[in-house]
Amino acid sequence: MSGASETSRRVCDHEGCQEAGKFRAPKAPDVLDDFFWFCQQHVREYNQKWNFFDGTTEAELNAQMSKDKVWERKTRPLGDPEARAWARLGIEDPHQVLGQNATQNPGRATTGRRLPPTERRAIEILEAKDSWSKAEVRKAYKKLIKVLHPDMNGGDRSQEEQLQEVVWAWDQIKESRNFK
Repeated sequence: MSGASETSRRVCDHEGCQEAGKFRAPKAPDVLDDFFWFCQQHVREYNQKWNFFDGTTEAELNAQMSKDKVWERKTRPLGDPEARAWARLGIEDPHQVLGQNATQNPGRATTGRRLPPTERRAIEILEAKDSWSKAEVRKAYKKLIKVLHPDMNGGDRSQEEQLQEVVWAWDQIKESRNFK
């Protein structure tokens, strides 16, 4: 494919050349629809000298490069459609709708393990975290036993029910496969 227009009956536009002008070349960067018609030798010379950006400033060059990145189409700014919907109602921040309560609820705490309800309750009773190992949970259990056991607090039996809950909780964790 040479780019020649085989049906052209023009004469080469180069001064003094009488060969067939089968190759077209634009006349100027701002007039890309108007052409010179050259023979193959003269179109090569013309193309070697051709500079589309000749006479443009650096700012114009950068602007052209920016337009070329998006095929000279204007781009719309990306934005959150939900934020635009709130903006139509005159609300800049959706949390304004809730007023003072907007940031009061910290949300549900995320947990590391999925535990059965009995083990989850046992962890709460022992004031432990589900990410702890069995040894760490046992330390929390011993700490609570020392506080709640009647032998350790002068024979006071007022916390006996709470002590039974702690013992029950440790039994759940001790037999669990979720804690190693």
